[in-house]
Amino acid sequence: MLQLPPSASIVSRWERILLAVCVVAFCVSLLLLFRRFYVESTILRPSPGGTYIEGSVGELQPLIPWFTVTNNVNRDIVSLVFAGLLKYNPETKHIEEDLATLSVSADKRIYTLTLKDGLFWHDHTTEHPHPVTANDALFTFKTIQDPAFPNQLLRQNFLGVSIDKINDRTIRFKLDEPYSFFASNLTIGLLPQRSFEGIPPSKMDQAIDFGTAPIGAGPYVFKSIIETEISTEVTLERFPRTLEPTYHLSRVIFRIFPDYTTLLSDIRNLDGVRLVPRGKDGNPIVPHQFKASNYTLPQYVAMFLNLERPILRDQNLRLGLQLGTDKQAIIDAIGETTIVDTPLLELDTTDWRYQFSPQAAQGALFSSNWHLPEKIRLQRLLEMKEANDVGPLQIDPVVLLDTGAVLTVTGSVVDVGSGAALLDHSVSVIATATGTWAVALPTANETGSLRLGYNLVKLTNHKGAVIDSFYLWRTSDPKEFRRAAEEQRLLALFVQSRDRPETLEEDQRITTQDLFLDRGMLRRRIESDPVEIRINDKGDTLKLKLLTTAAPPEYGEVARITAEQWRSLGVDVTVEVVAARNIFEDKLLHRDYDVLLFGQSLLDNLDSFPYWHSSGVQKLTGNRNDLRLDAYNLSQYSSLEADSLLELIRKTQDEKERQQSLSDLKEILKTDVPAIFLYSPLYTFAYSKELHGVKLGALSLHSDRFLTLHNWFVKEEHVFLPGKSWWSFPGWLLSLLHLS
Repeated sequence: MLQLPPSASIVSRWERILLAVCVVAFCVSLLLLFRRFYVESTILRPSPGGTYIEGSVGELQPLIPWFTVTNNVNRDIVSLVFAGLLKYNPETKHIEEDLATLSVSADKRIYTLTLKDGLFWHDHTTEHPHPVTANDALFTFKTIQDPAFPNQLLRQNFLGVSIDKINDRTIRFKLDEPYSFFASNLTIGLLPQRSFEGIPPSKMDQAIDFGTAPIGAGPYVFKSIIETEISTEVTLERFPRTLEPTYHLSRVIFRIFPDYTTLLSDIRNLDGVRLVPRGKDGNPIVPHQFKASNYTLPQYVAMFLNLERPILRDQNLRLGLQLGTDKQAIIDAIGETTIVDTPLLELDTTDWRYQFSPQAAQGALFSSNWHLPEKIRLQRLLEMKEANDVGPLQIDPVVLLDTGAVLTVTGSVVDVGSGAALLDHSVSVIATATGTWAVALPTANETGSLRLGYNLVKLTNHKGAVIDSFYLWRTSDPKEFRRAAEEQRLLALFVQSRDRPETLEEDQRITTQDLFLDRGMLRRRIESDPVEIRINDKGDTLKLKLLTTAAPPEYGEVARITAEQWRSLGVDVTVEVVAARNIFEDKLLHRDYDVLLFGQSLLDNLDSFPYWHSSGVQKLTGNRNDLRLDAYNLSQYSSLEADSLLELIRKTQDEKERQQSLSDLKEILKTDVPAIFLYSPLYTFAYSKELHGVKLGALSLHSDRFLTLHNWFVKEEHVFLPGKSWWSFPGWLLSLLHLS
């Protein structure tokens, strides 16, 4: 057998190693080129699949769209299971088509809705088809209009509206009067008529079987409710609809916890948290693995002034309370950020004139029917001074005289004539060139004596007619005399500051705010002096009852701060924080408050009509049956001008006219001050960093965050750009070699 020399064997081995290295290098290079080509020729886009699990705090109730107004947790779930004829788009801030196309008549009184093709309820199968029809839409809205329907608040939205079926896919709403915000009422989720057969309208809220296994036509179908040791879990799965948009997430699970502490204990199993609470520093309590998205809703929290209370009919008092409310201090204390000065949230409020000003507040209250004791005293002193400054009597207004002493008063005979008397004591004429008289007024307890305290000294002629009178204050206590003399000095300084301010340096001038009533007399106010409670001319004290609810807890803190601020204005405020919801609602219905701290929501249409039109005033007849749940005018505010503008804003289709009406209405509310608007609450939604595409937009309800759920995804995939594929690799490689 032929054998190669040892040197040849060594060369062959190194060649094989080199060849292997070259092959590996070629493969790695080719893979890198393939990767580069793939990255440059593809884009990353969301892919179907994945589960989103959201935690919330609350209580699950039957899932029926008609009855989710006051339950935000239910509303979240319902917003995905059900769909309406129309929907709100938080990205465009407009009402858009959903299950139906919309046509509106020229006079804006007829709304015609035609269902789109291929719509089915979630229980639809080939064997048992269940399409969405006009009968279902007619049933949904006709049921709301039934007088026995349990949700009277929702029923108000369809008063004066006739609803007719045109054909199997079309229904028509005809309004008695144009209402530019009516389309918002058509966003409520449709319900299948078949599921409610045999249930009277009055019992719709008791349809528990449907409420615990709802059937809708929304993007997600209800699968199950499971009770665990720490939460209630509601599972939804994507429903194959022909409607756009397409949803990426295969499954959405809502986990409802009894409190936030329990929720945090299981935070690792959550992808999102709705309504994250805030800590004492005002920052949201968000776990580090989550992103925080802050948002506001078209809502405001205000102190509604009950104008049916006589005490609050004083416009200057209401203005004083407004000017004396430090909104910045309030929102800083509770971790809020957005101050609100008007209920017309769509307007620019940068020119709003009611800014915090203690001095201006005192000025407004000075002009009201409610006065600080200092003002009452000052007014009395000014009246006496005005009387004393006129006429022949010229006496020191305060005197120090022990009992038994006398006060000698003199004057000119020319002013009084013969036979005159002073305090029933005959004047004695003194033989002088000018003709002078004198009277020695006694201080003993006898007729005509100067008594301790105030004396009205009258000078009469020989017929008993009053020539002049003089207010004189007498004391036998040197300390009281010094206090009274100081009061007279301050009185003179006040008059000079008021009538001739240019004669005084600015720091020498005196206003009512610089005075303090101490043991019945005025002195200069010092920093430690409290503000006394204001009184009216009858001697009644200025007392107000401020009512609020214990939920959310921030309301109690706002009420406490407000009471302190108003106390510094001389207003005695009693705060009542009611924990029991039924008790609070009863007080609300009966308008059992002077001031109510509460919140209101304008929803997507920003319609202020229900809250400020006089039709929303509660009629307090004494008969409970006359009380209306839909009496939203919490200030009991009534204004013909405001009513006319609110009606015009609802009816007009002319945007210029609408904006002018809103501007005019703002001015009326500025002047009337039916409420003190405080802030718009800031909310925080937290979600996992593994969840992408979250963009909330301009929400009108918390559940509106799911109106952009079609953008959310947890999975991604690369897809080739148009005109690109793996077959494009050779050409791309040649172009790369050519460039090099």
